[in-house]
Amino acid sequence: MLRPLLYALVPLFLDSLGVIVFALLLAAHVALVPATSAGAVVGCAVVAWEAFRHRRVPELQWVSLALILFSAGATMLSGDARFVMVKPSIIYAVVGLAMLRRGWMNRYVSPDDLARIGDLMTLFGFVWALLMLATAALNLLFALAFTAAWPAFIAVFPLASKLLLFAAQFLTVNAIGRARVGQGL
Repeated sequence: MLRPLLYALVPLFLDSLGVIVFALLLAAHVALVPATSAGAVVGCAVVAWEAFRHRRVPELQWVSLALILFSAGATMLSGDARFVMVKPSIIYAVVGLAMLRRGWMNRYVSPDDLARIGDLMTLFGFVWALLMLATAALNLLFALAFTAAWPAFIAVFPLASKLLLFAAQFLTVNAIGRARVGQGL
């Protein structure tokens, strides 16, 4: 059970590393521009590392890099708090739309497991897209209509919802995958 978990978490961690660095620096009270710059540099470094190793850079990683660079530039140019509040909606919407492609989750499982659970990965890929699009809509609602509550929303809902979906997906896919192995599928 640990091997499939690590197989899923390592690419997920690398996909999010730029954002993680940005969030950690902001939590450490680093100013917006240096935190944004550091997140952009780390995002570029992850893509460069994959290219250096002659590995195909997944589409979602390119989308993530483009969003990091775009949002970094826009944040630095605007310095506008409203843009910072609405920016997650743009990011979640773009990522959600990118996730509406069949098979994007296949890289999160081993090739041996893919034959057995590929249909589940496709289904959960669309569930992830729905979660991202819903998060985009909710963030926009809180940023524009419930501005005072926005910091609490952004601090809790996006991470909590993703952790819950990840746990639900991992447990469901593992249980069904084990059952299919038992059935000889």
